Amino acid sequence: MLLLSHPTGNANVRHAALGLARAGLLAELRTCLAIDPAAGWLRALPAGLAAQLRRRAVPEALLPFVHSRPGRELLRLLGGRGPLGRRLTRHETGLCCVDAVYQDLDRACARRVARGGLTGVYAYEDGAAATFAAARARGIATFYDQPIGYWRAARRILSEEAEREPEWAATIAGNRDSAAKTARKDEELRRADVVFAATSFTRATLAEHPGFTAPVHVLPYGAPHYDPTAPRSPYAAADRPLRVLSVGSLGQRKGLSYLFAAAALAGRAIELTVVGTRPAEPCAALDRALAAHRWIASLPHDGILELMRRSDVFVFPSLFEGFGLVILEAMAQGLPVITTPHTAGPDLIADGVDGFIVPIRDAPAIAARLDSLHRDRDRLAAMGAAARAKAFSFTWTAYEDGLARLVQNHLATRPAPARP
Repeated sequence: MLLLSHPTGNANVRHAALGLARAGLLAELRTCLAIDPAAGWLRALPAGLAAQLRRRAVPEALLPFVHSRPGRELLRLLGGRGPLGRRLTRHETGLCCVDAVYQDLDRACARRVARGGLTGVYAYEDGAAATFAAARARGIATFYDQPIGYWRAARRILSEEAEREPEWAATIAGNRDSAAKTARKDEELRRADVVFAATSFTRATLAEHPGFTAPVHVLPYGAPHYDPTAPRSPYAAADRPLRVLSVGSLGQRKGLSYLFAAAALAGRAIELTVVGTRPAEPCAALDRALAAHRWIASLPHDGILELMRRSDVFVFPSLFEGFGLVILEAMAQGLPVITTPHTAGPDLIADGVDGFIVPIRDAPAIAARLDSLHRDRDRLAAMGAAARAKAFSFTWTAYEDGLARLVQNHLATRPAPARP
């Protein structure tokens, strides 16, 4: 029986837990906030706070497995953006920064593992070092989830990017990771028996880890459930601009400068909408770009899906990604996607059929694909229909079953742990 841990319990974590639970492999799900969406007290909270907490909703089937540790994460969420909030959440050093939240849960999980009664642990990057050390001491299995490309590959690409686009460098937070943090990442990988990645790109980046030998399994995520009562809007008529959408954090890791440069090249042929939260660090280049287009700071998930259904094309020019679940979500709403090889794109998209794969840092290539769809609205509709059909061939059930099967196979062939 496994302990699965993750501080925020996002969609892929919940589905991993569901797959393990359905296979009878889950003993505990350890997270920070685990909200019962049916809880009556949510209705007494301010709407904004209630919506934020509902993002941490746990499926009913997982509630019996949950052990929560909410303290630091609640402080992080409620700290605000004032001086105190910035101090509490300062990168790596703040009492309630993301790193502190991850490490606090990791240490708590290590103490639980030390008490025994488990056959393995399943943990995620940045939150596995102490858990895996305790698991190795007990002789039990360690399953590691690498949700984004390996840090050495990221540092190489994003350091180059900071030199190429210095105006945007402040938005690349990963370049500020300390040597201690990157050493923990390497330690986690060295102690992993099996590694799970969501894309071929992520698996390829692990080749840059010195001495890494663990098997890596690629399991793509699933598309959101299709709501047949919410059909998409018609694609824009030939005499109208293309409605272009991009969703994601507003940092240069997402290739934002190239998105905005492509929009400038496309001119009046498109109308660009960007959804995402500004980074903490100021960036004048980002401010100017957002002022020139429609910008929405935040939307609930249902609102994002609705906006996708009212758009024509989705652009996701990320320089370094894990999966980019928004790609699959956009395809499921009937949008051709323009993205790069450093995302899930090559695993999901047939280039020119249901979307386009363009090189990283290539604004003219993005603009050329937008121009081709602007000129040929029949092709736009055909590619949108193909994208929707493709998206629904990637299901969360397949992800859950595949992960549980691989975990079960490894446990079945692993020698029984020696008594400590």
